[in-house]
Amino acid sequence: MPNLDDILEHVGEFDLFQKRAFFLICLLSAAFAPVYIGVVFLGFIPEHRCLNPGVAELRRRCGWTLEEELNYTVPKGEAFIQQCMRYNVDWNATELSCTNPLENFSHLNGSIPLTTCQDGWLYDSSIQSIVSEFDLVCKDSWKLDVFQACVNVGFCLGSVYVGYIADRFGRKTSVLITTLVTSIAGVLVAVAPNYIWTVIFRFMQGLVGKGSWTAGYILITEIVGASYRRTVAILYQAAFAIGLLILDALAYAIPHWRWLQLAVTLPTFLLLLYYWCLPESPRWLISRGQNAKAMEIVGDIAKKNRKTLPPYFESINLEGDNEKDAKQNPSVIDLVRTPQMRKYTLILMYNWFTSAITYQGLIMHVGVSGDNVYLDFLYSSIVEFPAAAILVFTTERVGRRYPWAVANLMAGIACLVAAFTPEDMHWLKIIAASLGRLGITMAFEMVCFVNTELYPTFLRNLGVMVCSSLCDFGGIISPFVVYRLTEIWPQLPLLVFTAVAIVAAGSVLLLPETKGRNLPETIDDVENFHRYHAKQLK
Repeated sequence: MPNLDDILEHVGEFDLFQKRAFFLICLLSAAFAPVYIGVVFLGFIPEHRCLNPGVAELRRRCGWTLEEELNYTVPKGEAFIQQCMRYNVDWNATELSCTNPLENFSHLNGSIPLTTCQDGWLYDSSIQSIVSEFDLVCKDSWKLDVFQACVNVGFCLGSVYVGYIADRFGRKTSVLITTLVTSIAGVLVAVAPNYIWTVIFRFMQGLVGKGSWTAGYILITEIVGASYRRTVAILYQAAFAIGLLILDALAYAIPHWRWLQLAVTLPTFLLLLYYWCLPESPRWLISRGQNAKAMEIVGDIAKKNRKTLPPYFESINLEGDNEKDAKQNPSVIDLVRTPQMRKYTLILMYNWFTSAITYQGLIMHVGVSGDNVYLDFLYSSIVEFPAAAILVFTTERVGRRYPWAVANLMAGIACLVAAFTPEDMHWLKIIAASLGRLGITMAFEMVCFVNTELYPTFLRNLGVMVCSSLCDFGGIISPFVVYRLTEIWPQLPLLVFTAVAIVAAGSVLLLPETKGRNLPETIDDVENFHRYHAKQLK
């Protein structure tokens, strides 16, 4: 009996039908960008300082400019002192001088007592973020960390059950349900009355947001032929980069976080039109024993591609005769039940973790000293495109493993160079950081589509979701790695990224090459593929 890959060679592996579906699915990938990284703008920390009662009246009496007011009233010292402390003086005192208002308050040692901000803060009014609305600064700055981490916590907790829905009830069903919930939660974030509800609704987005993106990723790779899987997988992730650019432009045009949240969320309700525009994965239908429905979709593919289905393809089935594996329900235990599945799962988990902690960590580490958040974000987004182009031209010619290993190795070495580059050679540090970002972006894209190629159909979506949960764990701890270790030594986080990336480079070489290989349909296919290659090497 022929399998789906055999039939796609006759009806079109990536013709009009698949190209239309691919374009529609890419909209889903672009829409995921604000969910994943939109916190950069929603939680932007504007310039701020303590409100000083009485200073406004003194400014009017003395005719100060804003620069003069700041010079006289803002404490000198590090950023924390300037933003979170104020002089403990009575600015309403009538005897204050307009040229040196603090001279009467100096102690014998010349110092002026300080106190914490007790009357709120004055923020840069050009940008309205959750930080300025809910005063997430100084002693409450940790609340911004929670806001940033809660979506990754949602990604992690939602990985298993969303993956189960996609493998149990279908890729299309999973895309529709998760898109609807993500969109509703996004609107609720925009109208949340206080900080607590904002975090709750943001967490809800995380629970289903990544599941929507992953189900779309699985769906498109399952309706194209084997020779096009890596291309659509890479370009699907490149569409995410387009979403980043759109987010950056919208954030620049809409400096109010609530309106920005609505602007990136409301259009996603249009993705519910997928119900009429996208097919269910025929590969998933086969794995569930629904060959008749799968053949209907195959017939539709042939019709839209203006191809004729050969008459001897009257039905399709999985290669082999293990019908039990074809119809069984997915289980997390299946990911570690057999030797090769267990090895794949552990290596993929580690590489998901490495990609996330290094990818997000490099953005934060470079952005710590950035002056323009919009330009910094633009540069970090543009680097995604050459990464995709390099992979498109190398993975089919060279394979998956070696470009993946080189990408991790390049990221590790670049981080090491950046860590020990002298500060007066800033240009070299920027080049090294950019190469590190390029390498880890390539590695991130590789782990995504190689993950789908290693697992059997009935377990594919669950496998990707479970393994990528380590990506979410990396996203949760990445801020702590960057900001806490920077306090010890500014370059210490780069050494951590170097270590994890180099280990990842070695680990991927233990995986089999998947270039040109048909997607496995059962666990036996996975184990037999290893045995076949073991014999070939002898």
